[in-house]
Amino acid sequence: MKSLPAEPEQCIYIVDDDEALRDSLVWLLESSGYRAEAFASADDFLKVFSAELTGCLLLDVRMPGMSGLELFEELRRRHCALPVIFITGHGDVPMAVSAVKKGAVDFIEKPFGDRDMLALIEESLAAERAGRGRRMLEALTARRLAGLTQREREVLDLIICGKLNKQIADVLGISIKTVEVHRARVMEKMEVNSLAELVQSVLSAEADGRH
Repeated sequence: MKSLPAEPEQCIYIVDDDEALRDSLVWLLESSGYRAEAFASADDFLKVFSAELTGCLLLDVRMPGMSGLELFEELRRRHCALPVIFITGHGDVPMAVSAVKKGAVDFIEKPFGDRDMLALIEESLAAERAGRGRRMLEALTARRLAGLTQREREVLDLIICGKLNKQIADVLGISIKTVEVHRARVMEKMEVNSLAELVQSVLSAEADGRH
């Protein structure tokens, strides 16, 4: 029995003005257990685009009207989280390389082999799943941080700096026992089981917030 390689909500979006290529890609992907949707132009895709879309995007570099590169730039402006794989002819490789430097996942030259395309897609879907999970965890951590009292946040900040309970007590002018109570509440509110997990979750959320 064939197992689905992607989560049910993930979809591969194909944007290419070549109808024959669109049809062949949809057939390849659906016969391999993926969901796929094809669009003949950048404008057609933008009509359905939303930040909630999950999966990845196969994008032809050259198209009439808005080109693949122009669509890529527009999606970046819209904070699109879909990994983008460019489909390119030989003469378009320099443009595709430039797009990869700007954040595209990869590019593949026509004519391409089915296995090469499927391998690229699976890598992209795995990366998108991981990125989505990371963003959800960081948002959850941020919400938990917002639920701390000012004193709990002060204690947390000193924990992150590597201070011991006695040092925290000295800095804040409170007893060690009070520090222990605040520390326990921080661990409970942040829903972590260890100091290492606490530090890692907070640092990851703060790093994400700076981007």
